[in-house]
Amino acid sequence: MANPYEGMQEWVQQLPEIVQPLGVAVAATVPYIEGEGAAGIGIILGINPVVAALAAMIGNFLSVLAVVVISSRVREKVVAGRVGGDGPADPASTAPSARRVKGQRRLQGWLSRFGVPGASLLAPLALPTQLTAAFFAASGVRKERVLFWQAIAIVLWTGVIAALAAGLVGFLGW
Repeated sequence: MANPYEGMQEWVQQLPEIVQPLGVAVAATVPYIEGEGAAGIGIILGINPVVAALAAMIGNFLSVLAVVVISSRVREKVVAGRVGGDGPADPASTAPSARRVKGQRRLQGWLSRFGVPGASLLAPLALPTQLTAAFFAASGVRKERVLFWQAIAIVLWTGVIAALAAGLVGFLGW
């Protein structure tokens, strides 16, 4: 089978070696691409599978870290505002999409049923890790706990997809 990615692979290989994993890490910060997608894309484009997976994991985790820190601070201010009597802003002004609401309901069910560990490991099936982490932090789960379990989920899912992508690339001879 002919390699449909040959031109892109040649272009990526011409980039400096330090830029290749940085591109994967940046791609991993994008919700719905995340570590899994970024690692798979990097591997298909000819980046060493271990380098692509590690860069994707780091990029995805750094974006989750930023979301958790921001979400925790926002939650603290909202809770402090309720105690002080100011109250939160009108929730109708920031109504989420139907798809997002459905994913959040599914995530809430997983959180109730499996706790933070199980929900963190299952959540990538419903929502990006950034949204999951924001939901957990906004729900009052400790930052350290959210980050710990999100890191495990990122490593697990990215590792599985990277292994599958590397196997596929090897099998197809790309």
